[in-house]
Parts: sequence; structure tokens; C-alpha cells
Amino acid sequence: MKATKATNRTVLLLIAAATAAFAQTRSVTEGVYSQQQADRGHDAYYQNCAFCHGAALTGGEAAPPLAGRDFLSNWYGATVNDLFERIRTTMPPENRGMVSREMDADIVAFILRFNRFPAVSASADLAPAAETLKRRQCRIRGNSRRDACG
Repeated sequence: MKATKATNRTVLLLIAAATAAFAQTRSVTEGVYSQQQADRGHDAYYQNCAFCHGAALTGGEAAPPLAGRDFLSNWYGATVNDLFERIRTTMPPENRGMVSREMDADIVAFILRFNRFPAVSASADLAPAAETLKRRQCRIRGNSRRDACG
């Protein structure tokens, strides 16, 4: 009997935790970064990424575009966390990991802004913590710039 009550309590706690995590999920169309963060990301992008990906984020010989239809098509259905992790683990190619998690999150914010995803009205940065990004299951959608979060 005690084991059943403990199990029920545990299940209820897990449901409550999952509900709380879901409630914290925001859609990229609702804004998941602040303007200040995208401004920092602008500077970080031009210092660390523009040489390969271009000033207009159009890509280069060996670098894919980070803006426009090709970018949205390449990342269709991917999460913000997927984009963050790709940048964090593979960029810059000659010195992977030299950029901090915070700066990587700033660069993602800049890329989202450049692709016309809105910022939040308050000062709420896209957090570089993996746990937070994994909860943000926002999927980047193609031409309509719509997304689905779950």
C-alpha cells in the first residue's frame, strides 16, 4: 500500500514537472531572444562567422547560408537547440569550441532576427543552458516562418 502511494505521488510530481516545463516553452514566432542579445550576436557573428558565411549570411564556397529560403529549407523542422548545438560543436571549423555558450546563443539570436523572427518585448535572452534549449522544442518552418513547439 505504501509503495502504491509513493508511486502515485512520484507520477503526480513527474506530471507537474512536465506541465511546468511545457508552460515555459515559447514559440520562435512569439520571440525567444531579446534585441540586446541579437545586437551582441551581430557583433559576434561579424567577428567569428562572416568570413565564411558572408556579411549577408548568404553562405560561401564551403559554408551554408544562414538566412533566407535556403536556410529555412535546410533547417525546416529543426529546433532552436539543434541550431545552437550545431554552431556550438562545429564552429568555427578551425577552432571548434573557442566561442562561449553565451556567445553562441547570441549568434543564434542574431540569425533568428536576421531571418525576421521577432524578439520578445522584454529583456529575456535565449538561454545558452542546454536544459533550457532542449525544453524549447521550437521548430523552424520554411517559407511562412511559422513554427511548432511541443
